[in-house]
Amino acid sequence: MQHTRTRKSRVVAILAEELPKVIVGVDTHADTHHVAVVTEYGKPIADQKFAATAAGYSKLLGFITGHGTVSAVGVEGTGSYGAELSRVLARKELKVFEVNRPNRQQRRIRGKSDPLDAYQAAQSVLAERGISTPKSKDGPVECLRVLRTARASAMKARTIAINQIRSLLVSAPETIRSKYRGLATTAMITALARSRPSGHPADTEYITALTLKTLALRYQSLRSEIAATDELLQEILDSYAPLLTELTGVGVEVATQLLVTVGDNPERINNEAQQDQPSQTQQRR
Repeated sequence: MQHTRTRKSRVVAILAEELPKVIVGVDTHADTHHVAVVTEYGKPIADQKFAATAAGYSKLLGFITGHGTVSAVGVEGTGSYGAELSRVLARKELKVFEVNRPNRQQRRIRGKSDPLDAYQAAQSVLAERGISTPKSKDGPVECLRVLRTARASAMKARTIAINQIRSLLVSAPETIRSKYRGLATTAMITALARSRPSGHPADTEYITALTLKTLALRYQSLRSEIAATDELLQEILDSYAPLLTELTGVGVEVATQLLVTVGDNPERINNEAQQDQPSQTQQRR
């Protein structure tokens, strides 16, 4: 039995060595992904479109591995349409690179073509041109990014709410303005939220007071949402990067922005710096 297993292992190893090495390029979209496969010398082999679903990813994996041993995969939009595909490929221990999308000038010259874009993505990986290490988007930093997205919209909405309150108070009847004149923002919001407007729907004073109360309640709700989000951000920071917020001038906002910029794989900073900045020898020249 042991002899049989050993023999099978040798056969598998031999077959793996005989399989050609291929490079894969993927042009990503919201609902579909177009995949192209080329040889290690850049010769086109095949291309095909797949649905951006779990079943589609499974078929995609079968398609690319069916043409040989996959050396690397270039994916467009690893932070958007290609995010989940990148995670699927990484879980299969395939080397994934983010590929820059073709610029608009090139697209105007040759037109938009999913197969051509997919082949170009593969060629970019082969030439090591316009590629970078994608953010993994599956760890604590991705949680920070998602929370920051919600927090940013809440902050913007809160600012809009207070600006609308102040604008309405400027033109409101004196009976309303006199109640809140000279109050600080927090006190004014509290007073407006506790107010009990009454009157007729066609009464300007009543509708103005009712709208001010509504906006004040919205402001308070958004303030609570932001505070709850900040607590979650702090909790993640305490577990993931506790020393970062101890630095002078680095609070939750700055710390989370730094981590989101770097991503879950900090080696991206070194790689991109080496690509974008000339060496000291080159600078001296």
